[in-house]
Amino acid sequence: MTKIAKKRTAVRFTTPSSIRPRPSKAGQKGNRVAAVRSGTKQSAAIEMLRSPGGTTIAALTKTTGWQSHSVRGFLAGVVRKRLKLDLESGLVEGIRVYRIAAEQGARPAETNSDGRKS
Repeated sequence: MTKIAKKRTAVRFTTPSSIRPRPSKAGQKGNRVAAVRSGTKQSAAIEMLRSPGGTTIAALTKTTGWQSHSVRGFLAGVVRKRLKLDLESGLVEGIRVYRIAAEQGARPAETNSDGRKS
């Protein structure tokens, strides 16, 4: 392919000027906790994790029908990253138990007397 033909091909595949880039979501980031719909496998798993005794990967796989590697991905990707929940794990009688710690982010932010956040 010649240089001129390459330029023509490159020009054809560039984005049209009518398509604008999406606005930045930088202002939306922060300590926002995403909502989880009720009645889903995710909500069932989170309720199990919120129980005082916690839960195991085996119990989560049985409840949700997911494979164990999918449960581990859910714990890391959804619970920790997307929902920003404090997930704790520990060994109880040689079995790894996961639970969501007391939620600190669920309380409203402290405000000054004039109504602004501190």
